[in-house]
Amino acid sequence: MKSHLPIRPELREWILTTTRAGHSVDAVLKLMQETGYDPRQSRGIVATVLNMPISALDPHVSASASKGRRTRHPEAPHVVVDGRTVHVGLSVDSPELRVLNDFLSVEECAALIEQSSPRLQRASTVDRSGKHQVDARRTSEGMFFTIGETPLVRSIEKRIATMLSIPVDHGEGLQVLHYLPGQQYEPHFDWFNPEEPGFPAITAKGGQRIASIVMYLNTPEAGGGTAFPEIGLTVTALRGTAVYFAYDTGDTASLHAGLPVEKGEKWIATKWLRERPFQTSSR
Repeated sequence: MKSHLPIRPELREWILTTTRAGHSVDAVLKLMQETGYDPRQSRGIVATVLNMPISALDPHVSASASKGRRTRHPEAPHVVVDGRTVHVGLSVDSPELRVLNDFLSVEECAALIEQSSPRLQRASTVDRSGKHQVDARRTSEGMFFTIGETPLVRSIEKRIATMLSIPVDHGEGLQVLHYLPGQQYEPHFDWFNPEEPGFPAITAKGGQRIASIVMYLNTPEAGGGTAFPEIGLTVTALRGTAVYFAYDTGDTASLHAGLPVEKGEKWIATKWLRERPFQTSSR
């Protein structure tokens, strides 16, 4: 069970700021215990703030692996996809993470920005019932393409499917996000929390999320990287580069954040992959 006690705004902000700065969840729990918090209460508070199962914070309980299809992880030094050479610039084992250089061309990045710009609106997240809602943790603007909506989208979806050895229909619609100076996405997980009441509805149309790929469509003047605080890694936002990472349900190593843009702007395209074919529905 998560904590049902009121969480002070300053405590919530401290947890988010501390994880975003590169401290692991275990380090946050230890700091809370040192300042007088009961360990059980601390786990409940952190699980609530980060929207994760409290069982994931028990060192004696392993994460539950998804039973559906999994992705194939690209291996260094490069992978050739439909005639395009994608270079694996960095490999991490936990979580399974790859930095993919030259994933998109300069022309593809510019075209995605151009096609998405007229449809931008305040970016949303998936709430506990499975519906999209505006969330204070995400301050960007964004939009979704439907599966195969344009020739460019179809080409990118095919590239992802081929590279990761997973059918196109296991992916959610491609989302494009636009961040201005100061905008960010606070530490979060992409997998859905099975302890939330809306979990059955969220996963009924495709199962659990199993992997994400974030594609950088431009290079911000400063800031805007993707931080993985559990492993002390920040991926720099560079045009044409992508970061791919896979995870199981309850995998705390996949905690990540879109760092604030310090100068300029940031454009990214994100694709989430499911363990089963994803059934689209009206938003």
